[in-house]
Amino acid sequence: MEKMRCYIAGAGEFDESTLPKGDDFIIAADGGLLYLHERGIEPDLIVGDFDSLPTKLTDVVAGHPNVIRVSSIKDDTDMMLAVREGLKLGYTEFAINGALGGRLDQTYANIQILTFITSQGASATLYSQYNRITAIKDNSITLNERNTKGKSISVFCAGDSAQGVTLDGLLYPLKNANITNAFPIGVSNEFTDKPAVISVKTGTLIIIWEK
Repeated sequence: MEKMRCYIAGAGEFDESTLPKGDDFIIAADGGLLYLHERGIEPDLIVGDFDSLPTKLTDVVAGHPNVIRVSSIKDDTDMMLAVREGLKLGYTEFAINGALGGRLDQTYANIQILTFITSQGASATLYSQYNRITAIKDNSITLNERNTKGKSISVFCAGDSAQGVTLDGLLYPLKNANITNAFPIGVSNEFTDKPAVISVKTGTLIIIWEK
């Protein structure tokens, strides 16, 4: 069976409700291997410098047939390396678990990786126990999840500006607006009982919502 989605496990806050599906290509990004190992999930690929990997996983890495080991002195984070490998393999949809929480700089870096993924014509969602984050570029997205009425959703400009931003189905709508990264006009909106439709004509948006 062809694997349609790339699932990446990172070392941040892990969401137990978002485990790999049977047809996912699974990548462990360094410390994310621990989460997978504890749940009996075998990754298809392990990537990282392994400078902080628990000793008990040394043998797991050594015995795995598909490992990319890199120097700890590098430009890319382990998560970015994992994403690049997924893109090389032709995946256009990414589910990234364990990319939020923990160190703030790493969380911010992983949110930036979302904009990189969209720039490559692919899509991705970051998952944590309480939140979801995705990005869209010159595009639209419809969120129609159950039990979200009253929960928060925020929309931010990822670049200098985003033109033609429209928010439909949310408590505070927006129509064909231009927003910038200097004023968070899209923060703390709320879901209603309608599907949330978010679109941008030109630019990239970061969308954060409660699980």
